[in-house]
Amino acid sequence: MRIGVDMMGGDYAPEATVKGAILAQESLNSEAELILIGDSGRIRDILRNKGYPEDHFEIIHAGQIIQNGENPAKAFYKKPWSSIKLGFSLLEEGKIDGFASAGSTGAMMVGAMYTVKSLPGIIRPVITASVPQYDGDFAILLDVGINPDSKPDVLFQYGLIGSIYAQHVYKVDNPRVGLINIGEEPEKGNLVARSAYDLMKGTPRFNFTGNIEGNEIFDSKADVLVCDGFVGNIILKQAEATYKLIRKRGIRDEYFERFNFEHIGGTPLLGVNGNIIIGHGISNEVAIKNMIIHTKYVIDAKLSDKIKQAFQ
Repeated sequence: MRIGVDMMGGDYAPEATVKGAILAQESLNSEAELILIGDSGRIRDILRNKGYPEDHFEIIHAGQIIQNGENPAKAFYKKPWSSIKLGFSLLEEGKIDGFASAGSTGAMMVGAMYTVKSLPGIIRPVITASVPQYDGDFAILLDVGINPDSKPDVLFQYGLIGSIYAQHVYKVDNPRVGLINIGEEPEKGNLVARSAYDLMKGTPRFNFTGNIEGNEIFDSKADVLVCDGFVGNIILKQAEATYKLIRKRGIRDEYFERFNFEHIGGTPLLGVNGNIIIGHGISNEVAIKNMIIHTKYVIDAKLSDKIKQAFQ
């Protein structure tokens, strides 16, 4: 297994990405080969300073960087030697099995759509977040940002995609799929939510269990939580803000520690013809390590192939 890692993506790159790659390599041992894509001189300098052998990695030089403030589509094509562009080229050519980056989310989306492309039948690809549940498990929340306006048929597809993800990565048998809404009754919500409920109700494609209200998101009532990217991003950012407030007040609690994004590291872009993991821009070395390990889990699960089969 070969995992490509964008070494120039993230606020603390390449220092944090190199350190994270070292931690991941030590954890994975011989289970995966890491391909480090970025400024080879800076990568090698950091490895030497850490006293870590360069030959434990394959290093591919990328002399350009796509910054977060740039137009993603223009930057992707104007910077052919960027770490993100080269990573997608390797993925498209089958030279790596997965690609992970904490760089520009927009550039990652552009790269996915113009290289490996959406799977047949997928209306809109989606990104997810793992939401800690009170019983100790995680629920999958999707979408969390790339599609702020989703039609009912798109939300229906999210239910199926999320169910496949929960089943094969989180090993949940017959995942319960809930639709986030302002009430549990079928007639509640806006036009999109009501129409999505009608599509999901009684479907044999996944285990739909009904509406989930905002105050039930963490109560273990569903394994997959479906909403559009506008709602999902607000939920995700509010959860992050709550965790920060708890830490600022000096409160240490095992449950709330599971809201720390570092433990998951990254989230897959689902519905595309490849294994792509997107990390948080503020990722430190621990988050980078876990982003790489999560990429390994997604590759192992053959998630892209299973979603493709479900939509044929």
